[in-house]
Formats: sequence, structure tokens, C-alpha cells
Amino acid sequence: MSLDGFIAGPNVSTDQPMGRDGYILHGWLLAQKTEADMQLVTELVESSGAVIVGGWTYTVAINGVWEQSCPFTCPAFVLCSESPPAPVEGFTFVTDGISAILSSARSAAGVRNIWIMGGANTAQQFLKAGLIDELHLHIAPVLLGRGTRLFERMSNQVELEKVKVISTAGATHLYYRMPTSPRQKLY
Repeated sequence: MSLDGFIAGPNVSTDQPMGRDGYILHGWLLAQKTEADMQLVTELVESSGAVIVGGWTYTVAINGVWEQSCPFTCPAFVLCSESPPAPVEGFTFVTDGISAILSSARSAAGVRNIWIMGGANTAQQFLKAGLIDELHLHIAPVLLGRGTRLFERMSNQVELEKVKVISTAGATHLYYRMPTSPRQKLY
């Protein structure tokens, strides 16, 4: 996320999955990665038993980039507001809302964490419903000025407890705990 709250630049499309200039938000992961950055990604992947992504994120950032292959090492669930696309190995498409997708992800994850990847609309739905246990933000040292804001449609106050902060050259990684159901983590 940028310092001004954007998780993607403007004009998100299959040609620009992170929007214009949006890839700068992931410099800490792609170009400027440090050992600390890679360790937190490794911990995320190894602790996750399932991942949830929104339909738009799947369409432009996953399916558009990985071309019909699943980049995750655990079962992936896609929250769809419309009819799901044709089946793709590694993905389960769910149209019955966040409660149904969370139930499916819990069954798949067992005792491991559920990684709620986003995008913004999916993240906001889980936050509003109080279904997030931890919120992890990776703040890139950039002001994008416009694009997609993570907290744009949040109308309710959410109390957070800071768990830890990791600072690297390319990002500040903030970890917060929320008083909700366990094992759902929003990154």
C-alpha cells in the first residue's frame, strides 16, 4: 500500500494489473527485496492453509498474469459476485458471499491460517463483518495520489492492536491484531 492508502494505481486492467505505477508498491518484493522481506513472505506462505481472493483480483492480477495456473501453494478460493468462470485447477469459485467462502477456506485450511489477499472490496467486506483476526499492511515509501484505496468504503470504526513493525529499505511492514475470529489474516 502507498503512504496515502492506495493498493493499486489508477486504470487497473489485465494489461496493468496493479494500475498505472502500481508495481512500485511491490518494489520491496520484486526489486528491492531484503532477507527480512523474503522471510516475512516465506512465513506467510508456510503458515497459510488457504487463500481467498476477490473476483476482480483473480481476473486482472492472477488469471491475467499466471494464465490459467495457480500461483499459490495452498487451496485458493475466489469470491465471485457473478457467475464463476470456467473451472481452473487450484481455484474454487464461490458465489454465495463471504460466509460461504470463509467456511470453504476454513475446511481446507484446517489449523493453518487463511490468507485473505484482497482486493479492496473483498478486504472491506471481511473487515466490515469483523471476520479478520490480523491485518498486515506493507507500506511502500511512495505517494500515488490516486488509484484504489484499501479503506475507501469503511464506515465503521475498527480498533487495532499493534503487534509488530518491520522496517526494510523498500517497505514498512505493519502487523495489527483485531478482536475477532481466529486464523483469518488480511495481507
